[in-house]
Amino acid sequence: MHAVELRDDARRAMDICNACRYCEGYCAVFPAMERRRAFSDGDLDYLANLCHNCRGCYYACQYAPPHEFGINLPRTFAELRLETYANHAWPAGLAGLFARNGLVVSLVMALGIAAVLLLTAALQPADVIYGQHTGPGAFYRIIPFGAMVAVAGISFGFALLAMAAGVVRFWRGTGAGGFPGLGAIVRGLGDVLTLRNLGGGGHGCNDLDEGFSQIRRRYHHALFYGFALCFASTTVAAAYDHFLHLPAPYPFWSVPVLLGTVGGLGMCVGTVGLFGLKLVGDATPASQRLLGADVALLFLLGATAVTGLALLGLRGTGAMGVLLAVHLGFVLALFLVMPYSRFIHGAYRTAALIRNAKEAD
Repeated sequence: MHAVELRDDARRAMDICNACRYCEGYCAVFPAMERRRAFSDGDLDYLANLCHNCRGCYYACQYAPPHEFGINLPRTFAELRLETYANHAWPAGLAGLFARNGLVVSLVMALGIAAVLLLTAALQPADVIYGQHTGPGAFYRIIPFGAMVAVAGISFGFALLAMAAGVVRFWRGTGAGGFPGLGAIVRGLGDVLTLRNLGGGGHGCNDLDEGFSQIRRRYHHALFYGFALCFASTTVAAAYDHFLHLPAPYPFWSVPVLLGTVGGLGMCVGTVGLFGLKLVGDATPASQRLLGADVALLFLLGATAVTGLALLGLRGTGAMGVLLAVHLGFVLALFLVMPYSRFIHGAYRTAALIRNAKEAD
């Protein structure tokens, strides 16, 4: 659907929903909608990113297909979110990546792994790559510490800058106004951490069909908190290295390894579970345009977790060198595509939830 037609369809749906208001208790979208009598493009972008795609409104709607109104808000908002990501991407010249998201993620994954493997092979002899290394600094005997930190730091730093710039553009472009107060930030972040809007007003969401369930909320929690624990593991490991002068790898019962193990397992559960829901769930309220992007990102996140766990289990063996290069290749690919993949939805949704808390004051 053309961008103008998509916004016209979303505006038509909001006008009908605002007159009906049957779904006002389902999530934050409908109370935010009720504060408006007209819907600018910025309002539509905001409401689309406030939507958590729980699909409760679709199955409850008396105007959903085959009704002549054909209201399918989850699909309309999902496609509008994709337009939002592209419109507010930074640098703007990379916005076109969203249109080919699944392909781009796949290519970046392949190139990221290939680059790390080729550089490792070029810098180190075979007996180092395939040899057994143990003790402090074992990883750095395969890939030098300076090279590892430089590549990861530059790619992750750019990703954070691009995502922050995109969120600022989204905040301004949707007419959110000035900086929110501390109370709105705390309440918005509380909604992010609890995924309250995937609760369907207390009964759960329609994850598979018209039946209520909390399963997608739990899988999202596993993935979200698993990723957070892995990030915490890396942060603690960096503190160990820089402040305590204890280079990796660390014993299994150390804080960085325990955080990374639990986080990696959580990411595996979350990615496999969410992918399974996409296979067996009702495709009618879903946007097929986003399917490739969703699957590609889930695979990348899952592969990052699996290779990290494999590296943990096989460190100290001859497989460590190859596993380290492959894992770092996936990590590099993840950093590079974060601002231009479905990963960005977390940043925009957080901004939308904070704005919703600000408006509700």
